[in-house]
Parts: sequence; structure tokens; C-alpha cells
Amino acid sequence: MRTYVGRQRAISPEDFAELALGTPVELWLGVEGETDEERAAREDAARDILAESPNLPDDLIRMAAVVIEENRDLFDVIPLTRPARRRPARKGVAA
Repeated sequence: MRTYVGRQRAISPEDFAELALGTPVELWLGVEGETDEERAAREDAARDILAESPNLPDDLIRMAAVVIEENRDLFDVIPLTRPARRRPARKGVAA
């Protein structure tokens, strides 16, 4: 099955996220081993994008909610019952 966002084909989940966001995922999450200067530049770029698109965080939350709703079976959580507490036996109690 092929996945497209607009006219672009997403080959991997990372491609899909980048096409959906309009920016590389690494811009928001960073990369392992980045220097302080690289991190500062990445954060500056992210701030610029957020300044130009102040609704981006809300849009992303809505997008995530839709994905979760459409794939509810992947997110089914079954609550586990907590076992009853065992009380230690009382020793040395005379009747």
C-alpha cells in the first residue's frame, strides 16, 4: 500500500510525519549528539516557524486526535484489576 500526503509519497513513517508537519521531525525533537550551537539554531528555526504559524500546535493536537480515533483498535487499553492486598498473618495472638 502506498501512502501519499498531497502529491508526495511517504516511504517511511518519518517521511509521513515530515510531509504532514511540513517540517522535518528532527527540527522539533532534535538529533542525538547535536552540539549546543546546533541545538540553539534548531530551536531558533522552530521559534520562527511557530511565530509564523501560531496555530501549529493546536493543529498537530487535532491531527493526533484524528489518527488515534481512526486507529482506535491500536490504542485499546484494558484496565488491569489490582490484586487485593494480603494482610500478614498475626502471630502470637492468644485467644
